[in-house]
Amino acid sequence: MTQPPNQPPQGGFGAPQNPPQQPPQSGPYAQPGPYGQQPGPYHTPQPGPYAPQSGPYATPVPQPGYGYPQQQQPQPPQFPGAPTPPPGGGSKNPFKGRPVLVVAAAAAALAVIGGTVYAVSSGDDEDKKPPVAEKSKDPQPTATSSVPVNPGDGGGDGRKETRDLNEGRKPGEDKVLWFKQAPAAPGSGADAPGMWITGKTAVKAAYKQVFAYDVDGGAPTWEPISLPQKICAVTAQKTDDDKVVVAYMSGISDRAKCNQLQEIDLDTGKKGWSMKVDDGDLFDDTLNLGLTLTGKTLVVARAQSGIAFDVDSGKKLWEKSTYGASCYPKSFAGGSRLISVSSCAVTTAKEHDELQELDPATGRAKWTKKIPKGWKVAHTYSLNPLVLHLTNEDENKWNISAFKNNSPTVRSQLDVKESFAPECDWALSDSDLQGCTGVVADVNTVYLPTEAKKGPNEVVAVSLESGKERWRVKSPGDAAMLPLKMDGTRLIAYVGASSGTGGQVVSIETNGSNHSPTTVLRNPSSAAAIERGFYDKAIDYVDGRFYISATHLSGSGEESKEKLMLAYGK
Repeated sequence: MTQPPNQPPQGGFGAPQNPPQQPPQSGPYAQPGPYGQQPGPYHTPQPGPYAPQSGPYATPVPQPGYGYPQQQQPQPPQFPGAPTPPPGGGSKNPFKGRPVLVVAAAAAALAVIGGTVYAVSSGDDEDKKPPVAEKSKDPQPTATSSVPVNPGDGGGDGRKETRDLNEGRKPGEDKVLWFKQAPAAPGSGADAPGMWITGKTAVKAAYKQVFAYDVDGGAPTWEPISLPQKICAVTAQKTDDDKVVVAYMSGISDRAKCNQLQEIDLDTGKKGWSMKVDDGDLFDDTLNLGLTLTGKTLVVARAQSGIAFDVDSGKKLWEKSTYGASCYPKSFAGGSRLISVSSCAVTTAKEHDELQELDPATGRAKWTKKIPKGWKVAHTYSLNPLVLHLTNEDENKWNISAFKNNSPTVRSQLDVKESFAPECDWALSDSDLQGCTGVVADVNTVYLPTEAKKGPNEVVAVSLESGKERWRVKSPGDAAMLPLKMDGTRLIAYVGASSGTGGQVVSIETNGSNHSPTTVLRNPSSAAAIERGFYDKAIDYVDGRFYISATHLSGSGEESKEKLMLAYGK
């Protein structure tokens, strides 16, 4: 695949100057979107208004239209052939059945309401007092009577499980270490974001509380932290010394905002500083927040700005607001580096996104990349190396691009005819770039899961140098396989549970010629039904243990206790 030019034409991010007239039968993005003649978003190309064209942006993506993000949880876009999430329970695809094309469209930038332009103000307001972190009035977390402390015997509300989840384990199967049920949630449902694993503690947020369990036996390591209102955002990352920040709502009315911050020590359960984040200038509100951590820098993303704080003290470090040609930051990605995506010249003929890498200590841009008109940065699949998923709603196309180290130069673009389906969250706000699981990258390769209508899928290794496929491997089970992380030269992946068979954690050697998965943890069949029942979920494999937890509670009532978290090990 040839290197895309530094100044791509309007048709796509690095698209060829002279595309052939006939659609390609193979190569980049040959499958159509949800407007093909067959149902569903991933099928062989069909003629029609959205038939694929040549070039790296040739795959249609559903067009959700524009709208202002509401305070309530967003719903996935509705369009012909779009997969609709079921109201609860499992699915044929254990990875939610949420293909990346749909999710990317749902997370596209939202800038206009019924023709009303969102004007961008000049930036910092000297008259405004900066937010100040306060020492928590109650530094020691307290338990609440509504959710008794779980003794670690399998009952999330203090009750014992009526059956042994390890009973009837088959030879070669590992075991359930512990299982937790969720606290009661309102009938409208509640979020259960985040899952953090330290050397000794597994920590989980759910509705208004944060729980901590011993990684081996599941006994509570500290009493649950109770917050005044529901949790609305968390840092997916944790600091090196195991601290996180969560945000919760200011109240329960329709005018309530996601503007209350609380720092938490994951190992001790102590509450650190707390803070209210004020709204910025016009339209720069805190109805939704995005939270990211890069080293000791916490970035809080409002609607049209980002504020950075020292995560240890809560002291404000810097603020990034309007800059350049009417650009304002709308989303951030943090971890090994800090990436910002801004909207520029909104509603004008020159409207476009801009990509920047920021210095976490100062907020200054290390480099800036103008994204071609019509294209939006939807997700970061990897930060180091930087791999982005971009969408073009107007042309119903999508693209995966890799960048050279510490540079705005495009290294390659995906050149594989395939339907990829990372697991992404419908409820991603425009301030969150890091809501997808199932894409892993090392220095030279990105590993992507193919879509599985039913049964097993494949993981495809794609070269970051050429954008072309290096190799692929089929899931060793009856369900789809999802990449989790790298362990040296081995790719760690999760194979979902199927009917009567537990899931498994496998390793895949990425070098050499043999890429057959090797099982490192085999979950017991006796718990397969519960494992499959985690529909909206977070998953992780740490220190030989596999964790799965719910990320949303349906609020089904006291009679039907919902699942919160499940841990497996040897």
